Amino acid sequence: MTRDVQTISPQDTVRHAAQMMDELNVGAIPVCDGAKLVGMITDRDITVRSVAAGQQPDATRVSDVMSTDVRTCFSSQAVDEVMEQMGDVQIRRVPVLDQQSHQLIGIVSLGDLAAKHAAEVDRTLEEISTPAAPDRSQLH
Repeated sequence: MTRDVQTISPQDTVRHAAQMMDELNVGAIPVCDGAKLVGMITDRDITVRSVAAGQQPDATRVSDVMSTDVRTCFSSQAVDEVMEQMGDVQIRRVPVLDQQSHQLIGIVSLGDLAAKHAAEVDRTLEEISTPAAPDRSQLH
């Protein structure tokens, strides 16, 4: 798990999100309203939900294109359980919450798990890579 994860506000612009991703060399940033996790914005959200829809990066808010149905896990959860969840919903990154406070404490990616759990990661990656229909529900 990666700790001390950078977050972005839902009020920030898509341009700022893209710049943060470039600076941090990441493809996803948790979106927090204060201390509360309210979504995730990915490079794919920016490309598909914003740029492809013709939205202006300086005028479009993160809240307009972020994913709000965020799958999370707890730091105490079993790795097998987390990887099964990643495969089931075809995601490569999962925000990690503290079980007591429900505050964001990190993020776990498929890459984080690869070294210690190679066989399970192969199976999870296969499940994630199965084609899915595009989510166009949040296009405006």
